[in-house]
Amino acid sequence: MLYILVFLAGLFSGFINVIAGGGSLITLPVLNLLGLPIDVANGTNRIGIIFQNITATTKFRKNDVLDLKRAIFLAIPATLGALVGANIVVNIDKALLKSIVGFILIIMSIFLVKKPDLWTKERKVKRNNIISFVVFFLIGIYGGFIQAGVGFFLMSALVLLEGYDLVKTNAIKVFLVLIYTLFAFIVFAVNDQVNYIAGFVLALGSISGGYLGSTFSIKKGAKWIQRVLFIVLIIIGIYYIYNALTK
Repeated sequence: MLYILVFLAGLFSGFINVIAGGGSLITLPVLNLLGLPIDVANGTNRIGIIFQNITATTKFRKNDVLDLKRAIFLAIPATLGALVGANIVVNIDKALLKSIVGFILIIMSIFLVKKPDLWTKERKVKRNNIISFVVFFLIGIYGGFIQAGVGFFLMSALVLLEGYDLVKTNAIKVFLVLIYTLFAFIVFAVNDQVNYIAGFVLALGSISGGYLGSTFSIKKGAKWIQRVLFIVLIIIGIYYIYNALTK
């Protein structure tokens, strides 16, 4: 019964992750419920993330919405950052970190409503490779040790620094998460923090969710992604703040 729950969690999180982000806030508690320690749940969760993003990246690539050349460039700093994040112990109060992230996400949701065209229309921006390298490296560190919510930060950087609309942003986002998660997963596997049975059950659901999410993204376009993103940002932002204040 619990494995059915893991599959369904993978299905829903795969859909949400591809469109917006925050799916790990669903899968991590479910893996905990299965009896996995939080460190093992964190490592096991990466299996589902890998497979959902393989599916989504393939779909985006077939529909010619993935800027692969730029995505490969941005994957380098994100992967380097993720390796750092997966290897270090972060000396920061977790409640404080969750509060900060929660407030940032809510501010982003307000910005999403106030400046809708910024997110739904592709723009020509003067890209600065050095700034992009640093920003995506820092986001990679966050993704390496926390993962949950990293999609929101990737999407913000891709829209504001790179000038992509939300459809192309989603395509590059899932590619970046796929690449750096592959390398981060090795760290968890080497440290024996992966339950492979639970991970592959999760992956089965994530593959289906990733396919549905990428299909929805391509067919519905940036406006629909913006609406889903706004709802998820508010929910996850409140969750982070509540979770921080009650611990």
